[in-house]
Order: sequence, then structure tokens, then C-alpha cells
Amino acid sequence: MQETVQLVAPLISFDWTLVMVLVTFTVLYIVLKKFFWGKLHGFMVAREQKVQDQFDSAAEAERIAEEHKTEYEDKLEGIETERRGVIKDAKGLAEKRAEQIIAEANERAAHIIKQAEAEVERERAVFAETMKEQVAMLAVYAAEKIIQKELSEKDQLSLIDGIIKESGGETWKH
Repeated sequence: MQETVQLVAPLISFDWTLVMVLVTFTVLYIVLKKFFWGKLHGFMVAREQKVQDQFDSAAEAERIAEEHKTEYEDKLEGIETERRGVIKDAKGLAEKRAEQIIAEANERAAHIIKQAEAEVERERAVFAETMKEQVAMLAVYAAEKIIQKELSEKDQLSLIDGIIKESGGETWKH
């Protein structure tokens, strides 16, 4: 029993199939490199450049948008400052106009008061003149009555009261 059969194949063996596979692979590699590698490589480079251009374009658009944002914020700040100035000027102008209107109203009121005082003074003078005339007429009338009749002091007082009543006044208070 000494015969043992060796059924294990050697680890590397030379075979024509392996040679044919290597030749086929080499031919296929050369053909692909000659006809397709340049196109494939060009496509990949173009695609990489296109993607890089898009990234650059996006970065540029973001930079421009940031500039516009900063510019608009500055404009808004300027507009806000201008708005505050306009409001401040308008308030100042309104206050000045209000003071002017109040001053004009006070002048008119003073003028109207002067006119009213002058009118009252004229009416007072007319009333005083009328009263003087009426008192003078009453005095003359009373004197006529006294002259016509010699009376005592009591009779004179009652006569004067009667004259005043006749003229529409109240009794004489002495």
C-alpha cells in the first residue's frame, strides 16, 4: 500500500488558456486605450471642469448676492436715517407753524378784545351821556315841581320819589 495517488494539482501551471487570456486582455486594453481612453478621459476632464465651473459660478453668485445684500442694507440704513431726518424736520416745521398760528390767534384775540373794550367804552360814554341828560331832565323837572309848590323836606323827598317812579326808576335811596 504504498501507492498513493497524488491528486493535488500544482499551484501554478503553464497552460495555453492562461496565455490566451493574457493576450486577449492586452489586445482589449490596447484597443480601449487607443479608441476610447482619450474620449473617456476627455469626457471626465470636461465633466470635472463643468462641475468646477458651476461651483465657481455659485461662489461668484453668492459673493455678488452678499454684496447686494450689504448694499441694500446700507441703502435701508440711509433711508431710515433720511426718514428720521424728514420726520424731525416735519415736526420742527409743524411746531413752528403751530407757534405761528397761536401767535396770530393771540394777536387777533388781543385786537378783538381791544375793539370790544373800545365798543364798551363808547357804549359806556353814550350811556353816561344819556344818564346825564336824564338826570338833568329829572333835576329840571323836580325843580319845576318844587318851584311850583313850596314843600317841606319830607314832601320834597316824596315828590322826588314820585318823579323817579314816573320816569321808570326805583325809589331814591339816601
